[in-house]
Amino acid sequence: MKGIILYKSKYGATGKYAEWLSESTGFPCLETDKADIGAVSGYDVIILGGGIYASGIAGLSFLKKNIANLKDRKLAVFCCGASPFEPKAFGEIVKHNMKGELEGIPCFYCRGAWDEEQLTFRDRLLCRMLQKVVAKQNPEEYEPWQKALMCAVGQKCDWTDPANLESLIRYIRDGEQ
Repeated sequence: MKGIILYKSKYGATGKYAEWLSESTGFPCLETDKADIGAVSGYDVIILGGGIYASGIAGLSFLKKNIANLKDRKLAVFCCGASPFEPKAFGEIVKHNMKGELEGIPCFYCRGAWDEEQLTFRDRLLCRMLQKVVAKQNPEEYEPWQKALMCAVGQKCDWTDPANLESLIRYIRDGEQ
């Protein structure tokens, strides 16, 4: 089985997972911005990883643009976010991103990291605005992602863990989700 891991990492967590996945599978990893569809279409297994930003999965545009050339390959997507895994919220992310020709491609979640100092000005501003909106709500009624957001304010957190890749590795190896 010949495979490749493509990824788009804005702050490093997705890149870390791509490297761990590469070590586990023996597949090379490559940033989506450097990927050439001619070379990528030569692989049997294509894994794409990206961070979640405003409900979108970074790097997914590569897959959308090239899906016609990759339909007969084993495909999977993993995405990283700062929130703890919550099935309903992740289901919404999958539903929002994996539609049309991408529908049915297995999607996996890996918890990432949080470091406000690394955020771009724009991302920091958006997060602060979101934190202000959430702060007006009753903390006892927070959804899991809201609790995580409010706990992370001013903190530096790294929740990355190679164990988060186990279900993806099982899928690559056995075809089971």
